Amino acid sequence: MNPEPRKPPQDAVTVRHLRLGIGSVGIALPVVLVVGHLVATRRLTLLDSLSAYYYTEMRDVFVGSLCAIGVFLIAYRYRRPDNALGTVAGVLAIVVALFPTTASASAGSTSRDDRMVGMMHQVAASALFVLLAAFCLFLFTRPDRVGVPPSRPAVRFYRGCGGLILAAIALALASTLLPAHVRDTLRPLLWCEAVAVFAFGAAWVAKSDALLRAAASVDAIGAGPDPRPVAPTTS
Repeated sequence: MNPEPRKPPQDAVTVRHLRLGIGSVGIALPVVLVVGHLVATRRLTLLDSLSAYYYTEMRDVFVGSLCAIGVFLIAYRYRRPDNALGTVAGVLAIVVALFPTTASASAGSTSRDDRMVGMMHQVAASALFVLLAAFCLFLFTRPDRVGVPPSRPAVRFYRGCGGLILAAIALALASTLLPAHVRDTLRPLLWCEAVAVFAFGAAWVAKSDALLRAAASVDAIGAGPDPRPVAPTTS
């Protein structure tokens, strides 16, 4: 009779669901915003950035998704560095959601308070992407809490995702130097943000499965034969 398979620890399942939820929302967000706006307007119109969809019929999706990511990150508990970065990143995600951008507004159409709100949005968004890159580059590449290190391909994947996020940030900043008509045609900020969000989401989804595999391998070792020597018996 085959033994019943051992279930992963509840803590591992909970953290896995949090990672999977964060990553899934991140991957879906750019697609849902663009496709939803396309369906609503019945024409393909790319806006200047993901944040610009706040001023469309996709506002609730944009705000709701970022608030969900923020809550997920604040609730995420694993190790002290993960907890601290997750809490700060979660607060930043909520700030990005609730303080809309004014980058696309024409000169003279916004008040001083609006410009302050827009600046808070830009600072929070930049800091959020940097922290998400830090997760990929430094935290996901460490051994798990159970002591099992990630495989070399996994480490390369996480570092690649972190590198993509940082490269997207750099290109987004560099794109501000382009002439206005070029930015209006190519929408570089939108593509850079989409790449960064995709990379962040993919890393979190991949790490969610890695956690259960690590826990399962530890359980398998623990379920193996007892390595202690057997005491001799007397006849």
